[in-house]
Amino acid sequence: MPIPANSNFYSTDTYQRLIEHYRSAAHEPDGQRWLLLEAAHIVGQTRFFPHLQVHCLMLSLAWERRMPKEVLGQLFRIALVPLGHLFRRLPIGNSGRAEISAFRAMAPSIEVLQVIAAARAANFSR
Repeated sequence: MPIPANSNFYSTDTYQRLIEHYRSAAHEPDGQRWLLLEAAHIVGQTRFFPHLQVHCLMLSLAWERRMPKEVLGQLFRIALVPLGHLFRRLPIGNSGRAEISAFRAMAPSIEVLQVIAAARAANFSR
């Protein structure tokens, strides 16, 4: 699917807030950490470096948590990132997780959209 013009969630500040919050969230439940990475993926996926970075962070968390399917899925996605950007074929809204097809565009979940909104407002009190 080509990158639609109206699908750009990207904001440097929002992406950075999500990554900073993820890095400081080691004490939080894994579900919350994954949610932060999914939000960062959606916000950053239209830019090469943030897209690659978030998949590397997902790989690291999957490795840390001994999730072999997720590790393999993230390795596959890391290999696809350059191709997706080169050919401008990115599945907009995709959460970036291994349980979702790497080629499936989708609407972000309400929960992920709430995390993105909190990051945009610089409000991570939830």
